[in-house]
Amino acid sequence: MPLLLILFIGSGCAALIYEIVWFQLLQLVIGSSIISLGVLLGTFMGGMCLGSLLLPRFVSRSEHPLKVYAALELGIGAIGLLILWGIPLVGGVYTAWAGPGVAGLFVRGIIAAICLLPPTLLMGATLPAVARWVEATPRGVAWLGFFYGGNIVGAVVGCLAAGFYLLRVYDTAIATYTAVALNLLVAGLAALLAKRMPAGSAEIVTATAGGADATAPGAWAIYVAIGLSGMTALSAEVIWTRILSLLFGATVYTFSLILAVFLVGLGIGSSLGAAIGRGLTRPRVALGICQVMICAAIAWTAYVLTQSLPYWPINPSMATSPWYTMQLDLVLCLWAVLPGAILWGASFPLALASVASPGQDPARLVGGVYAANTLGAIVGSLTASLVLVAWIGTQHAQQVLIITSLVAALLVLAWGVLDHEQMSQSSQWATTGGLVAAAAFAVVLARTVPEVPGVLIAYGRYTATRPPGDDIIYKDEGMMASVAVSRMPNGVLNYHNAGKIQASSQPEDMRLQRMLGHLTTLVHKDAKRVIVIGCGAGVTAGAVSIDPIVNNETIVEIEPLVPRVVSTYFGEYNFNVVRNPKVHVQIDDGRHYVATSREKFDALTSDPLDPWVKGAAMLYTREFFEDVKAHLNPGGVVTLFVQLYESNTDAVKSEIGTFFEAFPNGMVFGNTANGVGYDLVLFGQVEPTTIDLDMVDARLKSPAYAEVAQSLRDIGFYSAVDLFSTYAGSAADLQPWLKDAPINRDRNLRLQYLAGLGLNLYQSGPIYAEMLTHRTLPQNLFSGSDALKNAVMAGIQAAGQ
Repeated sequence: MPLLLILFIGSGCAALIYEIVWFQLLQLVIGSSIISLGVLLGTFMGGMCLGSLLLPRFVSRSEHPLKVYAALELGIGAIGLLILWGIPLVGGVYTAWAGPGVAGLFVRGIIAAICLLPPTLLMGATLPAVARWVEATPRGVAWLGFFYGGNIVGAVVGCLAAGFYLLRVYDTAIATYTAVALNLLVAGLAALLAKRMPAGSAEIVTATAGGADATAPGAWAIYVAIGLSGMTALSAEVIWTRILSLLFGATVYTFSLILAVFLVGLGIGSSLGAAIGRGLTRPRVALGICQVMICAAIAWTAYVLTQSLPYWPINPSMATSPWYTMQLDLVLCLWAVLPGAILWGASFPLALASVASPGQDPARLVGGVYAANTLGAIVGSLTASLVLVAWIGTQHAQQVLIITSLVAALLVLAWGVLDHEQMSQSSQWATTGGLVAAAAFAVVLARTVPEVPGVLIAYGRYTATRPPGDDIIYKDEGMMASVAVSRMPNGVLNYHNAGKIQASSQPEDMRLQRMLGHLTTLVHKDAKRVIVIGCGAGVTAGAVSIDPIVNNETIVEIEPLVPRVVSTYFGEYNFNVVRNPKVHVQIDDGRHYVATSREKFDALTSDPLDPWVKGAAMLYTREFFEDVKAHLNPGGVVTLFVQLYESNTDAVKSEIGTFFEAFPNGMVFGNTANGVGYDLVLFGQVEPTTIDLDMVDARLKSPAYAEVAQSLRDIGFYSAVDLFSTYAGSAADLQPWLKDAPINRDRNLRLQYLAGLGLNLYQSGPIYAEMLTHRTLPQNLFSGSDALKNAVMAGIQAAGQ
């Protein structure tokens, strides 16, 4: 049995590595919108559920359990390699067939099913397969709980190994090969054990008396309860991850930490539940009490996440290393999440013990409970992410979870206690009173759940040190993100997303946003159709929209809440772009929209969330830039925002170096604040770029461009000379500086790991100053009158002094 426990640790480690890798690869294909994530998660967990149900029905009990287990592990490894090698083919098929609406959703589901169902069916079957090694007694069922706990321990190791090492240092291929090696090792050890312990030996204890259909009385109540437990567990994980990502920053490291802590709790709880359950005569009572305690755990975490942790007097920018901040985040996460996770983990072995009966096929026993728990988890994760948070908010969603846990508790206790034949009438009345008291207790707890403070949505981990006098005038929780708008005492408006200011009416922010929009359309000779990735405050999209040549603009925004918010609060600054009749807002992930578009466009500008936000790096990969090039009309222009603040040199080099690999004629324009580097605009064309200064100057002086000229004057650019004097270097200039730049590719998404280490750092000035040391005056970039060219050259020289 201890040897089997070790095998399950290895199996769980491989499974979590696969899960992280497959989700990353498939999001690149079908997108990272909430719909796509729901399809992926539902398919993954659905396969696990089906596997646990189907194995006992299709694999004979006469087969050696360890041989079956070894075959399953070999199958998982083989399919893992096929998925890694087959994703490019799958991606080509998807982009050829995908489209909007129900048809597109159907294609996403088909792709997810093709890739995820085969391996997850095998993964779900592993625990039922080995369950036939034990007997359906309290002692035997306890070992199933330990196996489940061991699997979770391995999952913790796999989660941390993938998130902090394999994908940060290597790529998806190396991570996959590591998981495959674990599968082979586990399969080999299982096969060796099978030879040492042949089927039918005294060491293998299985029930054989045709009792496969034997079930404990009232077992249906346990199945419903463990399903509800799975539902509340995954719903809570979705909700708490969302709040914690505001507090810690939505980096890949944060998500790995949260998942690891949740899994640690499940593993501890499963082991405790298995140890307790083997000595209980009525495990149903323990299961019911466990569900009541979950009500209290949800209320505890809700309070800690919204009323306690955000106000701890901690300034993360004081840390000398991001790893120290992550250590603090780990402790905070354990403090908040561990109690509930332990109780959910204990529920599984207690449920097994509650439905176990002599003569029952152990595989059917564990398969049924596992399937019920997983089915509940599917419902919980999808309901929380797609419906509850956006519909009623995290506060009311957690109240629903408390009441759901109460229902599970009452269901189990009513059948496990009141229906007990040997109880006296007085005992039954006393127990009924206890149930009523438990229900009242849970209702009171539900009423204490606080809402997420607007200041937490706005400032995340800087809640305790936020600017004084900042007034949160709007906050809401959408499907993909929580959004807030604040007003400073001086009247400046801030747009908040991902727990920080993403855009504002501050001069330096307005300058960057309008530079992005106007450089995109002014340099192009005839930009009629333009794509804007990322709505934000709408200022970049608004700058594009007022160009009189543009007659078709598409804003691609992943969060449905954002366009509605910015149209209400930022219309003065974004030229009411959302209401402009030539502007169409497409709710989608920008990469997915470009990949599945059947049309070409004249220009694209991209202003996504910070690259350290999980998923944003997909919009900075070499493959995405190549896809953009394939959708450009001749002479097409691409501009891209690159932040210098809350970043580090390696991340900035990765962004610029990757862009220049795709656009070797590219260049950089700098946006400074008080003479110090603040952020950048990357500019690229497939063809060699020539900026016609006479054309731009004439446009800005014409009545048709009066609104564009005024927009530029508002940010301190009074002529074409002022705008192009922000030139900060070309790909050729920066080549020595970028020689060691880590290129961000689909297979590694290196940028999100580099940028995640730059969170809370403020090194924009030194990074920009170092970059400028490599800049030379452009010789053939500008055309037009000598007077204008000389003025621009003088402006560039002055800007570098």
